[in-house]
Amino acid sequence: MRAIGGLWRWRNNPLRRTTDLVEAWLALVALLLIVVAAPVIGSTVGAVAQDSLQRSVRAQHDSRHLVTATVTRKLEPAPLDPEPDTTAHDTRNRVLATWTAPDGTRRHDTVLIPLKSPHPGDHFRLWTDQRGHMAARPLDSATATAHAVLAGLGAAMVAAGAVEGGRRLIVWRMVRRRYARWDQAWDRAGPDWGKAGTGS
Repeated sequence: MRAIGGLWRWRNNPLRRTTDLVEAWLALVALLLIVVAAPVIGSTVGAVAQDSLQRSVRAQHDSRHLVTATVTRKLEPAPLDPEPDTTAHDTRNRVLATWTAPDGTRRHDTVLIPLKSPHPGDHFRLWTDQRGHMAARPLDSATATAHAVLAGLGAAMVAAGAVEGGRRLIVWRMVRRRYARWDQAWDRAGPDWGKAGTGS
C-alpha cells in the first residue's frame, strides 16, 4: 500500500525526480513479488519436499521391521559421557538381547531399552533391517508432512527476504548516486555561494 501511495504522490508532483518514481515502482514490484511469487515458491518447494519425504517414508517402512527381542542379561551401565550436552539421567538400561531377523537368522547384541529393571526373559520391541541389524525407527507420514510444510514456509520466507534485500540494495545504490550528484552540484556552486551578485 505504501508503494501505491508513493506512486500516486509522485504522479503529477513538480518536485518529482526520476529516481523517486523508480523507487516507488520498485517498491510496488517488490510487494507484488512478495505477495505472489514467495507463496508460489514456498508451495512448490513444500510439494517437492512432501513427495520426496513420503517416498522416503515408504522406503523406510519397506526396509525396516519391528521385531520382538528378548533380554538375555542386564549389563553394567555405560561410562558417563564427558560431553556437557548429554542428558544427566538416562532412564534406559543396557542389556544383551536376542531376536530373530526377518530373514530368519538369530541375532544378539547390546541394546539400550527403556525398561526400568529388565530381567532375563523380558520382551521388548526393536526396529531392524531385513538382515536383523538394529535400525532407527522409520520416519512416519505425519512427521514427513510437518517437515515438508516447514521447508515450504522456509523457502517462502527466504524468497521474500531475497526480494526485500534486493529492493533495499537497489534503493541504497540509488541514494548513494543521488548524494554523489548533490555533492558534485555543491562543488560547482560552492566557490560562488554567498557572494553578492551571484546568479544575477
